[in-house]
Amino acid sequence: MPLNTPVRDASRPLASIGERALIQRIRDRFPAPAGILDIGIGDDAAVISGLRNELQVLTTDALVEGVHFDRRFSSLADVGYKALAVNVSDVAAMGGTPRLALLSLILPAALSVADVDALLDGFAEMAAEAGVTLAGGNVTTSPGPLVVDVTAVGSVRRRRILTRGGGKPGDLLYVTGSVGAAAAGLGWLRSMAGNTNADEAGVTELVNRHRRPVPRLRMGALLGRSRAATACMDLSDGLADAVAQLAAASGTGAAIRAEAIPVQESARRWFLAQGQDPIVAALAGGDDYELLFAVSPRHRGRLRTVIRQGRGVAVTEIGELTPAPAILLERNGATEPLPQGFTHF
Repeated sequence: MPLNTPVRDASRPLASIGERALIQRIRDRFPAPAGILDIGIGDDAAVISGLRNELQVLTTDALVEGVHFDRRFSSLADVGYKALAVNVSDVAAMGGTPRLALLSLILPAALSVADVDALLDGFAEMAAEAGVTLAGGNVTTSPGPLVVDVTAVGSVRRRRILTRGGGKPGDLLYVTGSVGAAAAGLGWLRSMAGNTNADEAGVTELVNRHRRPVPRLRMGALLGRSRAATACMDLSDGLADAVAQLAAASGTGAAIRAEAIPVQESARRWFLAQGQDPIVAALAGGDDYELLFAVSPRHRGRLRTVIRQGRGVAVTEIGELTPAPAILLERNGATEPLPQGFTHF
C-alpha cells in the first residue's frame, strides 16, 4: 500500500504496512513541540541544542519480554509506559529533569498494528507525565521476544548532580514512598496463573505498582536543587541492592533498621499470607523505583524543605552509612547480613 495511506484496520499484521509506514505512524503520533528539537524524527539522527549552563544526563534501559515483563500479566500499554518510566527514574536519581527520549522497538512479526499502537499509548502517557519529547529511535523485526529499548536524555546544573558515590560515614539513609508492592503484585499475578482480575482487597494497588511504576521525578530534582542529598540512586533492583551499591560507591558500609523499612501494608499482608518474611521480601524485591538517598546530619533542615515541597511523597529514615564496610540489617537487637537484591546474572 502507499506509505501515506492510513491504516484503517489496525488488527492487520505489521508486515502488511511495512517499516517506513510504521515509522511515519510513530512520527505522526509524536510531533515535537516547537523549540525542543532542531531536527526530529525522520532523519538519520536527531539534533538538539544544549541548554545553557546545564549538563546532559544520559541513560538507557531495555525491557525484554520474558525477563522484564510477561504479556499474560501486563498489557502492551503497560509495557510502553514502564519502558519510559524506568529510564526517567534514572534521570531523577541523578537530580536531573528528563527532556527527550529515543525509542527502539524490536518487534515480533506476529504483532499487529493495534498492538504497536497500544504500546505507544502507554509510552505517550508516561511521556506526557514526565514532560518528555520523543526525538527518534529505530524499529526492526525480531525472531524472538518483544524488546522495548529506551534512551532518555535529561539536564541538570553542574552543582546539582547526584551520584551514588558521595556518601560519608554518618550520613543518614532515607527512602521515598514504600517498598515491596511491585514484588508482591508480581507474586500475586504469578500465583493466579494468568487470571489477572485483581479484585481482592489491596491487590489492585500491588498489581498497578508492578505494571506502572511511578518515577520520583519531582523528588529527585528537589534533592539535587537543594543539595540536601550527598548520594542517591533509584530502586530498580530492590532496596537491598541499592543500599549495597550506594555504600560500595561511597566507600562505606551501611546499617539498616528493619523496623523502619516502609513496607507497603497490602504487600506486608500478602507476604505473610505466603509464609514469607515481609522485611526480607521487600528488601530483595525489585521494580519499586523509589529513591534511596543519603543526607548529612547537618543538612536535615534542607531535607525538611524538600519534604515540604514534595507534594505528599513520604520520606522515611531507614539507617545510616557506616565506617566499617559491612552491609547489615539490624533487627530485634541483633544484626544480620542484608539480603541480596535482584541480579540479572
